Amino acid sequence: MPRRHYERHRTSRMGWLRAAVLGANDGIVSTASLVLGVAAAHASGQNILIAGIAGLVAGSMSMAAGEYVSVHSQADSERAELEREHHELQTDVEGEHKELASIYVNRGLDPALARQVADQLMAHDALDAHARDELGITEAFKARPLQAAGASALSFAVGSALPLLVVALAPVALLLPLVFATSLVFLAALGALAARAGGAKMGVGAMRITFWGALAMAVTAGVGMLFGV
Repeated sequence: MPRRHYERHRTSRMGWLRAAVLGANDGIVSTASLVLGVAAAHASGQNILIAGIAGLVAGSMSMAAGEYVSVHSQADSERAELEREHHELQTDVEGEHKELASIYVNRGLDPALARQVADQLMAHDALDAHARDELGITEAFKARPLQAAGASALSFAVGSALPLLVVALAPVALLLPLVFATSLVFLAALGALAARAGGAKMGVGAMRITFWGALAMAVTAGVGMLFGV
């Protein structure tokens, strides 16, 4: 018997990967920026660490809540569209047949073949066919609020912990340059890792995330220096 051909695609990772990268990036940038701003205002090492820990906890909860609400809104919209499509399939099945066939014609199929494909797919699972080809709702890209919230909160906490570890170990006199430099290294590694997981160019991903992180930290440190006493 011929061997089956298996392909590994990265589309199934997109939901949690986006949330995880966003959370980790936010954790590193926001916590490092917070720490740099407080340190630039000449706060004590203990106060800097306390501020960073407070930022970790608040940021993790904020990321989880924000992702859950946002992705749940998407899930609600998907559910409403599927319910509407189900109703249309119950009340106007012929019209839905024509609608699905016209989609395949627009994609390049011969009208007769398009009608045949539409008939067979609807006979197999009409709602699934319309969800995928009319609404663009697939299992790989389906909204998962709890998964997104958990990935964001956990990744934010991990990202925040990295600059906080530097704060805990570094002498106060060297805290500003060490937190800035190590955070850039963390961001570059995150960008490269995210690009690799998504199948993109690692160098481009690392440079993009590092540039914007450096800008955010520099601006926040500048504000701390401006208002520090």
